[in-house]
Amino acid sequence: MLITPESFAEKILQFYRLHGRKDLPWQKNPTAYRVWVSEVMLQQTQVKTVIPYYQKFMRSFPNVKKLANAPIDDVLHHWQGLGYYSRARNLHRCAQIVMTDYKGRFPKNLTQMESLPGIGRSTAGAILSLAMGQPTPILDGNVKRVLARVFLVDGWYGQSAVAKQLWALTEKYTPKDNTANFNQAMMDLGASFCSRSRPQCEQCPLEENCLAYIHGKTDEYPNKKPKKSIPTKQVKLLLRTNKKDQILLLKRPPTGIWGGLWSLPEMTASSQNELIDEFKHTFTHFHLDIKVLSGTPSNQIEENSALQWHNITQLSELAFPTPIKKFLFKYFQIN
Repeated sequence: MLITPESFAEKILQFYRLHGRKDLPWQKNPTAYRVWVSEVMLQQTQVKTVIPYYQKFMRSFPNVKKLANAPIDDVLHHWQGLGYYSRARNLHRCAQIVMTDYKGRFPKNLTQMESLPGIGRSTAGAILSLAMGQPTPILDGNVKRVLARVFLVDGWYGQSAVAKQLWALTEKYTPKDNTANFNQAMMDLGASFCSRSRPQCEQCPLEENCLAYIHGKTDEYPNKKPKKSIPTKQVKLLLRTNKKDQILLLKRPPTGIWGGLWSLPEMTASSQNELIDEFKHTFTHFHLDIKVLSGTPSNQIEENSALQWHNITQLSELAFPTPIKKFLFKYFQIN
């Protein structure tokens, strides 16, 4: 017989009292803004990595108005190293919509919250429960792992049918009372005793109810994403400087890979170009082989909003993709 929602909630809340995280930066004065920023940063990024980024972000953008009024370049600069830059662009756009459409206050309605850029169903539920005390369920990666193991949910949770099944479970087992602590505990449990590798099942409050543990299948659940070969793409980038100790940079379009970030211009190689460096960067859907080639020093470049000369001494003030930043800082010996 499956565990009842009441017993499930009781065990999870007991885990929260004993082991739940209660001193994370965004848990202090948990406003909708602070919880929202943390939830977006935590998407595909671990807590220990997020904390220093979050603290620096809050110092620069302490409220939604400050973020909405900030130049997008400043926001992207604070995001360097977190990856998935579309999250930062959505964060900035969302702040502007909250200011213009909601007078600077996040909506308390789930449908309205979910309609904002970059806020999906789970993030909306987290903001409403953790910051506003509403009984809304969540389903982040950690919660998916716990539910998939406890209830032996077959299939990769990136598939819509599997996601639908997991949502039905989290809606059923999330209590109407004390929802914020319950949701926090589910995330904490998935990040600790029910971690992806080497889970500590003997310490888990759901040990006697977990079907994956009972059937000796903990390592099999959640089912992994079906393997798919990842293609490799190539790009050639131009490193061109001038006599004023400036470097030619291209601001990438706002959408697509590295959207809104500064990079080296793409080019077609010729016999006059020498190879300076080459390295690889891996995205979710493909590998990118990058070759950096030399360019002839020149001032004869027509600048525009995307193609501009920048002082080499000021590169640390710009937002770059991580692999490009690493190359430039190494090449020009910038600390």
